[in-house]
Amino acid sequence: MSLGTIYPAQQLCLREVGLRDGLQLVKQFPTTVDKKAWIQQEHQAGVRYFEVGSFLPAHRFPQFADVRELIEFAKTLDHSVVSALVLNERGVVDALTTAVDEIMYVVSATEQHSLANSGKTRAQAIELLQRAVALRDAQAHPAIISTGISMAFGCSLAGRVNPDEVLDLIGQCFEAGADMVALADTVGYANPQQVRALMRAALNAFPNQAIGLHLHDTRGLALANATVALEEGVRILDGSLAGLGGCPFAPGATGNVVFEDLVYLCDSMELHTGIDLEGLLRTRHLVAASMPHEPLQGALAQAGLPRL
Repeated sequence: MSLGTIYPAQQLCLREVGLRDGLQLVKQFPTTVDKKAWIQQEHQAGVRYFEVGSFLPAHRFPQFADVRELIEFAKTLDHSVVSALVLNERGVVDALTTAVDEIMYVVSATEQHSLANSGKTRAQAIELLQRAVALRDAQAHPAIISTGISMAFGCSLAGRVNPDEVLDLIGQCFEAGADMVALADTVGYANPQQVRALMRAALNAFPNQAIGLHLHDTRGLALANATVALEEGVRILDGSLAGLGGCPFAPGATGNVVFEDLVYLCDSMELHTGIDLEGLLRTRHLVAASMPHEPLQGALAQAGLPRL
């Protein structure tokens, strides 16, 4: 798929990352059969963007050992866009042997987090991004390569992050060949004023590029941050079913913005998602049954849909 096919300009694209970001820290995780049912039920509800796992060593991350099988399954569903995360060159090589539509790679906004998370400097991370693009192009693989900039709104190791450095890093990612760049509030430090300013600056600085947003609800501001981003024109956003997820650099923190609450927010702003919320909420039952000890978040699930 081309970038314009995956992320058409000005079209709302909501990426469900529960099977990847939502599972990265869990000890008990769904079976492959349950994961496929998760994807299937969400697809029936109208979800089209799925991040289904990571290419990581199975002995260390058994929750992602079935990533190839999940990619193959999700690709059988009409109009699905299937993404997977890579952290190194081996992951890129492995991903390119599949029919994945989008390879997601991460660069840190701060040197401290980059070294702690990947053992690489930011410059080395950009070099790997260039290498990933070259490997993709050498094989004429149709996947796009997207980059998430972690700690873009604040870092638990470095503290405040200079927005000018983030903008410079976005430019470096695009120069290295990234097709889309998403800014990540990895530890939930962001506030609406900060999100509005940085997303406005990013969209103005790179008006012809695809720029997204990845939010965590660590301090309860994820939906407020999503609101101002949508008002500024951001149209690529991540969420996780039931708010699953977390971050090793924010112990005890809640996970990603709740996907179903994000869908409800977009629909309420007349940014129509095409997603059936009742069907999406039913998928939570499957997740709850397969991970009974994992807390599920979400205001909509608790209060129910309004009778309007």
